[in-house]
Amino acid sequence: MTKNYESETQTGRKIVTNVGQLVTPEGRESVSGSGMNRLSVTSEREILVIDGVIQEVGEVGEFSDRELEETEVIDAQGKVVLPGFIDPHTHFVFSGYRSEEFQKRLKGRSYEEIAEEGGGIVSSVSSTREVSFPKLKEEGKERLRSMVRFGVTSVEGKTGYGLDRETELKQLKVMRELETETPVDISSTFLGAHAIPEEYAGRREEYVDFVTEEVAPLAAETGAEFCDVFCDQGAFTVEESRKVLNRGKKLGLKPKIHADEIEATGGAELAAEVDAVSADHLLKASDEGLNRMKESNVIAVLLPITAFSLKESYARARYMIDLGLPVSLATDLNPGSCFSESIPLLFSLSTLYMGMTVEETITALTLNAAAAIDRADQVGTLESGKQGDFLILDAPDYQHLSYHMGVNLVERVVKRGETIWERNGPNF
Repeated sequence: MTKNYESETQTGRKIVTNVGQLVTPEGRESVSGSGMNRLSVTSEREILVIDGVIQEVGEVGEFSDRELEETEVIDAQGKVVLPGFIDPHTHFVFSGYRSEEFQKRLKGRSYEEIAEEGGGIVSSVSSTREVSFPKLKEEGKERLRSMVRFGVTSVEGKTGYGLDRETELKQLKVMRELETETPVDISSTFLGAHAIPEEYAGRREEYVDFVTEEVAPLAAETGAEFCDVFCDQGAFTVEESRKVLNRGKKLGLKPKIHADEIEATGGAELAAEVDAVSADHLLKASDEGLNRMKESNVIAVLLPITAFSLKESYARARYMIDLGLPVSLATDLNPGSCFSESIPLLFSLSTLYMGMTVEETITALTLNAAAAIDRADQVGTLESGKQGDFLILDAPDYQHLSYHMGVNLVERVVKRGETIWERNGPNF
């Protein structure tokens, strides 16, 4: 998908100087094991960005002392600079909210009980089907703006709240237009196999055929890059999921999978079998499934805010990292099980309750997240040849990302060398 956002046409030189602490993983593919804990941390640095791409990283004064015409200087004022965050699993294009479901869960009802009574995923379908295209697009754009404030510069978005031809394609078209009209890089995923819609009740096989034969080809033509399926108890079986993902592969859609969130049904094993880019959730994934994912280099995308919201046990991040799996993190922003785009909350849960170090968490939200959307050659680190996507934090040290709990430390967000959000100080 080709962007035409106006900032991309603004060529020129940008220098980020007076970087107190430059923090970045390194490489152009996912890292695992001890590699996730390995960051390059240097002081008194500056970055030269030309036409949106990082050219060099050097010492303060190395570029700013040169006589470069038409050069914009961004003064980091001695603060922390790190790569833009990447959110590789969201459902940000939807309409309608489910706050009443959340209240029921607060009173002790389970997500599964609510879904059986007509709530859950299918309850978001009618409002998303009925909303106009302009309204759906504006709602998605507002959520993008909020994500940017938390430092997200690239995001993956899924369909799955249409479950019919028209609305699934409507969601994809919204993402395609937002990709071209906003600075955020958006990777689109076709998730027609998210749930069985009411009109196909009792006709599972027909719905799977409808998704694979009628909608998936159109999704590929409409800009989808990935094909996803919810493979779990109460959702789609391993056999159904295999059919969906293999059909997607034939259409050029790279496989992803919602796997083993509710029960260990074999989703992790299937992810390895079909060479999925990532398997996501994995709360109940088996040791065998995780070992197979490791052998196939499938990235584990963990979603701790969802487990937090549902009061479920967290995925075994420490076990997975020690096993040698490349681990990424994502918000899972959606209207039901996880209505949150909060990166600070994600940091707190990952470090306090999932056994991850702050270094591993940064890697999981940058380089490994880039790999989870097949973009590690373009974004996720601050190295020559990568896009000039970075954040300036209002903090003296990167460890404040977990230490200053629940607080958004992002002061400035830069995409391809252009400032796309900047926090103004209080008026007092």
